[in-house]
Amino acid sequence: MQGLREELAELIDEAEWNWLMPHAEREAVVIVSQELDLLDVGVAIANDDVSSVQHWISEQLIYKPSEEQKQDWNNNRNKRFSALIVSPYVLVKETATIAA
Repeated sequence: MQGLREELAELIDEAEWNWLMPHAEREAVVIVSQELDLLDVGVAIANDDVSSVQHWISEQLIYKPSEEQKQDWNNNRNKRFSALIVSPYVLVKETATIAA
């Protein structure tokens, strides 16, 4: 299954909150904690690896953004994320904020 991993690796991109907002409104944004690799999570979801995904959810390593987080990001629209689309989800990982 190396082909899928390589294909998904090419799809990882940087995204601003503005771009992610419509996806968050339809509950499709999934936050990946800093402890996990975005690509590993994407491959697990694409392969329907239920046990890994359920484990990450139970450990709160992947989760939907809270209303508070979305509000914070609405106030900081230049916030950047690494993003990977694994339909129907948009997996995101916060990137370091550059101080102005």
